[in-house]
Amino acid sequence: MTFILIPVGVFNLLAGFSKRYLSVKQYEYIVPILNICLFIFLITFSIYGLKRKILLIAIILALFIAIFIKKHFEKIVMLQLIMALIVLPMLLPDINKQFNCNNEWAIQPDSIINVEFKRKPNIYIIQPDGYPNFSELERGYYQYNNSEFEVFLKDKKFKLYNNFRSNYFSTLSSNSSMFCMKHHYYNNTNSSYKELYNARDIIVGENPVVKVFKQNGYKTNLLLEKSYLLLNRPEMGYDYCNIELGEVSFLGKGFEMNKDILRDFKEAIINNSRPNFFFIEKLQPGHISTYKSYSSGRDIERVNYLNQLEKSNRWLKEIIEEIEDQDENGIIVIIADHGGFVGFDYTMECKIKQTDRDLIYSIFSTALAIKWGKETLQKYDDQLKTNVNLFRVLFAYLSEDDKLLHNLQSDKSFTVIEKGAPSGIYEYINEKGEVVFNKVSN
Repeated sequence: MTFILIPVGVFNLLAGFSKRYLSVKQYEYIVPILNICLFIFLITFSIYGLKRKILLIAIILALFIAIFIKKHFEKIVMLQLIMALIVLPMLLPDINKQFNCNNEWAIQPDSIINVEFKRKPNIYIIQPDGYPNFSELERGYYQYNNSEFEVFLKDKKFKLYNNFRSNYFSTLSSNSSMFCMKHHYYNNTNSSYKELYNARDIIVGENPVVKVFKQNGYKTNLLLEKSYLLLNRPEMGYDYCNIELGEVSFLGKGFEMNKDILRDFKEAIINNSRPNFFFIEKLQPGHISTYKSYSSGRDIERVNYLNQLEKSNRWLKEIIEEIEDQDENGIIVIIADHGGFVGFDYTMECKIKQTDRDLIYSIFSTALAIKWGKETLQKYDDQLKTNVNLFRVLFAYLSEDDKLLHNLQSDKSFTVIEKGAPSGIYEYINEKGEVVFNKVSN
């Protein structure tokens, strides 16, 4: 809307002004300059966001450029029209999805939205992106000894959940399901669309999880290292986020900035008397290269990934120790969103039908470790196997209401297939953890 409303508004104001105060000759002089200046301003704004110094420099440079090239105004307008026509085929499907998209799939089967907590410790959900389960790291294509970090977690009284996995293959599809406590099946079983539509709006908006915490008197905090979850400037459901939407580039991919989460955490937790819920996302270790053109081959990709895993371990130790310094009674959850895809040459190979168990688990295997605190767990977590059920189990524990466990979602893992089988959504791992290949239908 920015690219439509600003130019239309400015030129309408100019048209009205020119009729009263400008001659035809003056109008014909100003319009090309204003067009070029607005064009350069919007491109700069798209790339850098609301950064005043950069925008001011861009406007000054645009003014000088516009004065010199205004005689080519007709060619510039033609170029702008060509650019608009190129984008139009991609824009129309998005507009259609925007009008037809709904979140009915996220409606809860019970009254969990109104659950009342009997325990109200601070809750810290830490998500290291693409961190496989501890049981999977030592086998398959990873072949990595992670015992030093696992010992650290056990010494800190964490419970490690072996064989835990995600239900979906990407950050957006996995987290949108986790924060809604429901399966969405990509909400698009008739096409190979890569992500759940409006996933960012769900994850950082007032989703069922955020709503439950707020209703129980919690301050909700979103701490991000990068702006990946904010790319479409979703309406913020959290009380606090360490990234302002004005910092986010319109044309960026979400990896341009690098926030200091430890510093931001210290600022967010200080002098706060309310119970706190934190969702802390660290885009590390990540995963192997996304596309074939960037891949160095599976062996080198594995080495590079494991280097990032070691860095992730060091950072996780830092954040855990910082949390414990501030709060010795909080519940700390380390939960990844998907695996690291080690064993593939590049991550998009996951869209090709696979039969190798270790490759499939490399997509979905996710770390889960929880420090439950001093109170008795009472076996609420016996059925905790996949991301979609994390918060339902957590809410059952906090409310001491085991009836919430009667509506756990199925522990299945789903993927999008584009090659090797008819395009569509497929169940890849069943509730028993067995590799299958069952097409999902509406």
